[in-house]
Amino acid sequence: MKNVLLLLFAMVTFASAPAQTKAAGVTLPNSVTFEGEKLALNGVGVREKFWMDLYAGALYLDKKNADANGIINGNQPMAIKLHIVSKLITSDKMVDAVNEGFENATGGKTSGISSEIAQFKGYFLDEIQKNDIFDMVYLPKEGVKVFKNNKLLGTIPGKEFKKALFGIWLSNKPADKDLKDAMLGKS
Repeated sequence: MKNVLLLLFAMVTFASAPAQTKAAGVTLPNSVTFEGEKLALNGVGVREKFWMDLYAGALYLDKKNADANGIINGNQPMAIKLHIVSKLITSDKMVDAVNEGFENATGGKTSGISSEIAQFKGYFLDEIQKNDIFDMVYLPKEGVKVFKNNKLLGTIPGKEFKKALFGIWLSNKPADKDLKDAMLGKS
């Protein structure tokens, strides 16, 4: 009888366990829904610099995928969530990182999306605080919707911008190779 109760307790505990994943000391959901599109966690990792955690980054897709180029070029709903875990990330540093990321992701060919990049950088003008959460959600019919702490900051249309944006983390020259591998579920 005791074993039956232990088994029942274990099943109830497992069944009621929250569907979340921890990274860099924060908890990220294993699934998200944006405008009716349910996306599952593909992978989560930590952006580090000089052995310090800066943010937890998570990639959400409609189905598991480890093909970075396929994701970058894909035209299905997807999202990247950044949960800031360091006070060292400021608005200015984020804009600088975004500039470098777009340059790296596009091989320096940003002229065709320069107005979209400028709009995106504008979303980081308000000071960034530890525990701020940014969601960048691509919906094919609308473009990239950018949220800060669940508040919509704006929408940037165009698949070319989406490819460059997701390329910041998934291109051949990503912001952080270990984070890229983790987002792709390879680590």
